[in-house]
Amino acid sequence: MKLFKLALLTLIPLFAVAGVNAAQLQEGTTYLAIVPPQPTSAEEGKIEVVEIFSYGCSHCHRFEAMLERWLKNKPDNVEFVRLPAIFNGTLALYARAFYTAEALGVLDQIHLPFFEAIHLQKRRLNSEEEIAQLFVENGVEREKFEKAFRSFAVETKVRRAAELGKRYGVRATPSMVVNGKYLTDPGKTNGFRGMLETVEALVEKES
Repeated sequence: MKLFKLALLTLIPLFAVAGVNAAQLQEGTTYLAIVPPQPTSAEEGKIEVVEIFSYGCSHCHRFEAMLERWLKNKPDNVEFVRLPAIFNGTLALYARAFYTAEALGVLDQIHLPFFEAIHLQKRRLNSEEEIAQLFVENGVEREKFEKAFRSFAVETKVRRAAELGKRYGVRATPSMVVNGKYLTDPGKTNGFRGMLETVEALVEKES
């Protein structure tokens, strides 16, 4: 997984996302066009913004607080989706955990604790048993976890996430995709804030 040296950049508060407009966007520099464009799941009249992340990515963990602030003030026409990156077997396991939490309706209980378990508590969550224990610690019945974790519905979503990541051309996390057409990441925008500025400009472009 490609990692970015952005620790200092993540300390900058995101008071507002401004400074990039549609006229300043640079294809091939601040974002890449996805060819061919991919279909979205957004409602009619909405623009889909996808965050591609991994629980194993320390930069995704640092980005989480900034992203949550942005989501509270995101453009009204944005429909936000999280998509777990799958570059290897461990990340496929993490993706399965994400979709298990989603299927059980406990994503709010699991999402941040999963990040913190890996990056703050230095726990190894590389097996179903270790992940099950985390779910149990956060109020999920083990039997319900096991049933969802091994379900066909979760398996289908994991496979779809892997396929979408390939179609988007994702090479690093975190990355963001706007309306199935444009891909950007902190390496292209000089940090997290620049990525969100670019996303907003691309949303404006699509609007």
